[in-house]
Amino acid sequence: MECCGLLTAQKEPVPLKSIEVELEVRDHVATVVSTLNYENKEDKPLEAVFVFPLPGDAAVCHFSAQIGQTQIVAEVKEKQKAREDYDDALSSGQQAFLLEESEQSPDIFTLSVGSLPPGESASIRLEYVTELAVQADDGLRFCLPAVLNPRYEPQGSEGAGVQVTSVPASLVPYILSFSVRVSSSRPISKVESSCSLESLQYVNAEQTQARVKLAAGHKFDRDVELLIYYRDAHKPTALVEAGQASAKPGSLMGDPVLMLSLYPEFPKSVMSSLASRGEFVLLLDRSGSMDCPTSDTKQQESRIASARDTLLLLLKSLPMGCYFNIYSFGSGFEHIFPKSVEYSEKNLEEALKKVEAMQANLGGTEILEPIKHIYSQPCIPNQPRQVFVFTDGEVFNTKEVIDLVKKNSGSHRCFSFGIGEGASSALINGLAKEGGGHAQFITGADRMQPKVMQSLRFALQPAVEDISVTWDLPKGVSVTVLSPTITTIFQGQRSLIYAQLSGQSSKAAEGGVTVKYSLAGCPSENKLHFSLKPAEDTGLTVHRLGARSLIRSLELDERDGEGQHDEGVKGKVVELSVQSGVSSSFTAFIAVNKGNYEPIQGPLMRRAIPTPRMYLMAPMACCFMSAPSTMAFVNFSLNKADCGGLALESAAFEDCDDICLEVFYPESDYVDEVAEPIKQPPRDPLLQLVSLQKASGCWLLDPALAAAVGKTSEEVENTKPSAVNQEVWATILALIWLHGFKMDAKEEWELLAMKAVSWLRAQNAPSVAECVVAASTLLGFSVQTNDLGL
Repeated sequence: MECCGLLTAQKEPVPLKSIEVELEVRDHVATVVSTLNYENKEDKPLEAVFVFPLPGDAAVCHFSAQIGQTQIVAEVKEKQKAREDYDDALSSGQQAFLLEESEQSPDIFTLSVGSLPPGESASIRLEYVTELAVQADDGLRFCLPAVLNPRYEPQGSEGAGVQVTSVPASLVPYILSFSVRVSSSRPISKVESSCSLESLQYVNAEQTQARVKLAAGHKFDRDVELLIYYRDAHKPTALVEAGQASAKPGSLMGDPVLMLSLYPEFPKSVMSSLASRGEFVLLLDRSGSMDCPTSDTKQQESRIASARDTLLLLLKSLPMGCYFNIYSFGSGFEHIFPKSVEYSEKNLEEALKKVEAMQANLGGTEILEPIKHIYSQPCIPNQPRQVFVFTDGEVFNTKEVIDLVKKNSGSHRCFSFGIGEGASSALINGLAKEGGGHAQFITGADRMQPKVMQSLRFALQPAVEDISVTWDLPKGVSVTVLSPTITTIFQGQRSLIYAQLSGQSSKAAEGGVTVKYSLAGCPSENKLHFSLKPAEDTGLTVHRLGARSLIRSLELDERDGEGQHDEGVKGKVVELSVQSGVSSSFTAFIAVNKGNYEPIQGPLMRRAIPTPRMYLMAPMACCFMSAPSTMAFVNFSLNKADCGGLALESAAFEDCDDICLEVFYPESDYVDEVAEPIKQPPRDPLLQLVSLQKASGCWLLDPALAAAVGKTSEEVENTKPSAVNQEVWATILALIWLHGFKMDAKEEWELLAMKAVSWLRAQNAPSVAECVVAASTLLGFSVQTNDLGL
């Protein structure tokens, strides 16, 4: 397999040699310092362009370059001015470095290394800060993206998409070193990773500080994902950070900034029953890339197969009385019903048949149009709309999609799921943040089902209304909130607030904040008291995250005007970005080494540095006979930017939107191959049992159920107490099997089991306790009636 894309004359990737990453985690905030080492081995000056992903909510706050003994520190400037300075520097023979955010997506950055002389080395230092998202199991997730998948650009889009070279993992020309330091006010329970780690080393006896490194020999061919677990992770916290001594008092960087981490607790009386209403709209990505495995492990099932299984669980777990519909999309989109329909056995069966047949065969990834169509449908009275989006997130127009979700945020909640490595964090997090929902990422060996069911629990929680935040501060101290207004609160989900504190107070002073809201018609509130004494040695991390939060909010406001730019808002963003040293869509980092260099004669050599990407195998093995007789052929199309099947030389298809291949086989060989039945892997026993449940929550007593619980029809029928009807007996049997065999997956089946228990209670059936004893004896488990909630 040859390396694709732009190469040197010797067909070698250039010129990035190594990446060193140092990660420092303090509670739920991460500071990331990356050092990129370049070397120009060619005989002429070189311009290298390295396109790479960062977390979509990262605040890039430092950029510098070391060339020999000379260090130059970049400054933040308005983007067009920075580009002009970069071009001027190159034309004058000076070395220059330009770092800028993509116009279309905030999680893609381009680093231009200009005029690197022959034989010269350069070391680039990049620093950013980011919040760590809380996962369903209370772990804090950090991801260092290795894969930047080519982003699919819809036809007719203005401007060029991000063009990125991809190479086989074995040919990635640079190496990675990665070290982590963790510190917290609470003990660190464990640190896990999708990659091999050295043993966790605790630094102190309290286990509140620890270090860990990637194991030796890691190839940067997949995302490095870390999960960090603290004890008492849901404890609210507050941190006040002192302002920058050199900054003007009264400015954002000159004043103290407060970061609050809140975990509102809902009254148990309200949470005892989940909502039984709602319109659930499921949007599934069926583009070609969804046929890839979730991770690079060959045994891993495809993304589309995992999504189908997940939809089965999700649909079976929906409550009676709700409405639902399923959309799927690629280059175009489809929907199972013309509009959302009531949740019934007939509609559920129709939907599941179509879900089972879904394949990753709809071409590119155009998510904007199906979302527009969903929003065009009138909302159903008293049925709150909940949108679930499943995608591998490889889209070009991220900002346009997020803007649309924000514009319609008052009519729905959006829950998003990024499937596989390379899913755009900006898209997945942006959909959930602006849609008032929750984001989840499924990578490596993760199972999609428990994460989706966690989000369904959030969706079934009553909507929180009338949210307000009030402050209790000492006299002479005022507050300016930097974060967007809180519009959504879920039980167990963190809410972050950044605020600028102006004025004077004694170091011993305390403040307080109260979050009030209405839940299911009941007024509730949560209070937190905190010290106003600034923490020591925080490195302006909180200020930069606060500035980033305000910048992102202003950028969204600037784009609200139907494509018309608001120069006033843009000016505020540029001013805030320059003041705080934090990147934005309207600014860039520019560094110029103003040494005595000769002006360059002729154009620079421009090189695109490959991003690592596992190469893609051809979907069919083509064998051409020397003298073929009658030929049969298969015609299929693959979109260039979303191809799930072939690795092709990019230069040959530079102007093509689609690649059409005709694969010819000798007729006899073709028939022999397709005549042999494809062996399907055995279905997961849990999914087999779940597939038999009816919309109402019950199971039927039939041979399929007997097989699912590992018994014969005679064994199941002969054990049934005579006074109990078949459906009650079958449902109790299924519940006993779940509790006996699948307790490790309880979070996956708990909601559908609750529905089954509700159905049983409604039957008011006699001899339930007798049924539980009989079923437990048959299946070999000791399960009590109260274990089932009966």
